[in-house]
Amino acid sequence: MSERSTTLTDIPVPGTRVPEVALSQPRTPPARRAPLTGALARLRPASFGARPTGERLERIRRSPQYRDGAFRNDRPIRMTGLRDMPGVLRQMAGDDARGRRTPLRQPPLARPAWLGDEAGPPASGLRLTWLGHASVLAEIDGHRVLFDPVFGERCSPFGFVGPKRLHPLPILPSELGAVDAVVISHDHYDHLDMATVRALVAGDAVFAVPLGVGAHLERWGVPAERIAELDWHESTRVGALTLTAAPGQHFCGRGLFDRWQTLWASWVVAGPEHRIYHSGDTGYFPGFAETGREHGPFDATMIQIGAYSERFWPDIHMTPEQGVRAHLDLAGEGEAGLLMPVHWGTFNLGPHSWDEPVELTLAAAEKAGVPVTAPRPGGSVEPAAPPPSDPWWRAVARPARAARAGRARLGPRPADG
Repeated sequence: MSERSTTLTDIPVPGTRVPEVALSQPRTPPARRAPLTGALARLRPASFGARPTGERLERIRRSPQYRDGAFRNDRPIRMTGLRDMPGVLRQMAGDDARGRRTPLRQPPLARPAWLGDEAGPPASGLRLTWLGHASVLAEIDGHRVLFDPVFGERCSPFGFVGPKRLHPLPILPSELGAVDAVVISHDHYDHLDMATVRALVAGDAVFAVPLGVGAHLERWGVPAERIAELDWHESTRVGALTLTAAPGQHFCGRGLFDRWQTLWASWVVAGPEHRIYHSGDTGYFPGFAETGREHGPFDATMIQIGAYSERFWPDIHMTPEQGVRAHLDLAGEGEAGLLMPVHWGTFNLGPHSWDEPVELTLAAAEKAGVPVTAPRPGGSVEPAAPPPSDPWWRAVARPARAARAGRARLGPRPADG
């Protein structure tokens, strides 16, 4: 384990932001609700986490991202509401998507490199292991960083209902080994899992999270001194690494009445020799180019390309084509590194077929000349020497009724204003 420091360094946010009323956000201030106390707090299921209070809440209210009682995106966004759910369910149940949202049989798994016959640190100093969905273990410059770990069977507040894994976890939690940092992008259940957090408390990792998410962790037993809670453009040091919370375009909330009260973020992890980027969940927006100019280029990016709907939630998740465009934006003035598509293949969260995200990513990446790696769950890749392409998903994907291979497109960049 490496030596670590949790001192925060605030990086000023340039310019000012104009408050907006997003289509998905309430037009009247929803917040400044009184925190749950006493019996009411005890009735809230532990898996829902906790609401920010005290100094944590005051810090949230000072954030440039928190306006009119809620965290806000930098521009209005469109996303589904309750009245749209019948249409969502019809789309998921109809046409070619029906039946193709799951594989024919269990997808094949791989053994992570650190558990293999030639186990050891990465020869290049950087290795990424995809553990399924958005969970990635990054070995970078002598440190181990775990992004958005979800080891549970379901991404849900309850163990008996909710999206279930399409494949087993490729490792036992006991095989993970020690990690230096656990990085959380936001508090949705497919990115932040109570049981997983409680299992990771046994180590001594720093938990790097966006503003407000620390309240959940403290309720679940993470010591406050091991939580680095950051606003956008703030950083924390973990050994020789700098972890920076970067902007995203998404939303938050674990309960029925706490949307917009915790922040979401993408993450930059920079070491002495390498730097990587994890998108978390986000729509495509000008912030990618801004992050690329400030922090890029990256040796590798882990980009969300699944669970999208261009009809129902076009601004909070990226399509595969947008994911490739975001990867190019993140290079700044430099050369784009390796793209690892994430947020697909493990949980059934979108109306598209199970394998569509990765197939369209490959098509868009080939068109743009972007190198891509899509390992099996549990597979490890060194960006300096990625293995040959292995379309392993095709052996377990259900046949399509109508091919969509010609759909790939990069599309225009969003306006910078």
